[in-house]
Amino acid sequence: MDDILRLDAIGQAEAVREGLDPRELVEAAIARIEERNPALNAVIYERFERALEEVDQIPKDAPFRGVPILLKDLGWQQAGEPYSAGSRTMDGVRIDADAHGVVKVRQAGFVMLGRTNTPEFGSTITTEPRAFGPTRNPYDLGFSAGGSSGGSAAAVAAGMVAIGTASDGGGSIRIPASLCGLVGLKPTRGRSSFGPTLGEGWNGFSCNGFVTRTVRDTAAALDLISGYQPGDPYDAPALGRPLAEEVGADPGRLRIGFADVHPRGDVPAVPEVAEAVARAARILEGLGHDVEPGYPAALGDPDFPTHFGAIVADNLAAEIENVGRLRGKPVDLEELEPRNAAMVSVARGRSAADHILATQWIDRFRRRMTSWWAGGFDLLLVPSVGVAPFPLGWIPEDDLSIGFGRTAHVVSFTSPFNATGQPSISLPLHRTATGLPVGVQLVADIGREDLLIRIAAQVEEAHPFGS
Repeated sequence: MDDILRLDAIGQAEAVREGLDPRELVEAAIARIEERNPALNAVIYERFERALEEVDQIPKDAPFRGVPILLKDLGWQQAGEPYSAGSRTMDGVRIDADAHGVVKVRQAGFVMLGRTNTPEFGSTITTEPRAFGPTRNPYDLGFSAGGSSGGSAAAVAAGMVAIGTASDGGGSIRIPASLCGLVGLKPTRGRSSFGPTLGEGWNGFSCNGFVTRTVRDTAAALDLISGYQPGDPYDAPALGRPLAEEVGADPGRLRIGFADVHPRGDVPAVPEVAEAVARAARILEGLGHDVEPGYPAALGDPDFPTHFGAIVADNLAAEIENVGRLRGKPVDLEELEPRNAAMVSVARGRSAADHILATQWIDRFRRRMTSWWAGGFDLLLVPSVGVAPFPLGWIPEDDLSIGFGRTAHVVSFTSPFNATGQPSISLPLHRTATGLPVGVQLVADIGREDLLIRIAAQVEEAHPFGS
């Protein structure tokens, strides 16, 4: 079954339609997880027996009948099943309703094999929670798989499954995709619902999505979960047709600006990162696009990290209060990892007015940023990660100043687009001299996931990923 497991999710679904027993496919994925997960620690909760019971009940016309998938253990809740959000403070908590995305994934015929590792409450960019231990990068076990969707990314990169669910509040789809050599698209704000329990995540910064090996899988999967649900606080601009139909469509001749060094000035230049952007620029020029230096001036605003970080901390404090209610006992700061305890402590010292003022600053930042696309550019090309691939332990627990500083560098090219709500995609177009993946990011205007899929598919066809 190795050949089948090497296929992407669409390829596996086609194999089932052509006669492959979906139970055999699921059993092969389970065997692969059992073989590779001990070294990687990507999967923290297995539901193999239930998955095998469920596979025989899937309607034969389901588009992804029998295709294995893993769910990130942050969001993507399943009714009646364990849920940790990377924290022991959630021990014993059971979820009473399926998340909207889980319902859609199940209806499409995917078989959910388990849940993947994530940092505590998804608040950092490497998956090394105290509760479950570190997830290791399949390309080098001493290196980080990124966060917060690091478990899903490591599992997909290691061939356990072809697709994993993910979410992105500051780079948590794109960063793991970059570090693990995958495709990762953060959609437009409001493209998919956080229902039924939430209206939004991190004041709208967070979005649900997937990590995959191919552009067509990313497009088809996002189609499944897209759409407004009654009660959602906002909706994304409507797409003209399913994203799956954009794969192979001509993107036209595009005007693309690029930056390989962060304009804020406090993010060190990194040769491997600059090389990745330069290679992507050459590829795009070779495909007939106009590529030139250029980026929104607001990207260099030195005040952005402070306001973004304050909003994240405020939301984390609220989440910790909610955990206390769910478990019937308040969470002491000593129960949290030092990073989260510090963030919650700071947030508790802020006022409601402070929070509103931060959100209003972000509103103005969004207008300044998006005006660049209105000024004639179609796409922005920047790094997916602001630093080179980094080892486990590089974000220290015992020195929060260093940890927060390094985290800010990692998310320097991703978090601004969580704040603006724009769609962006990380593509695996480069490797370091030692073979570690380095992704590049393309950012489009609000609602233009269609353009991202067209250009990403064009690049993938001309320069197949992993080649």
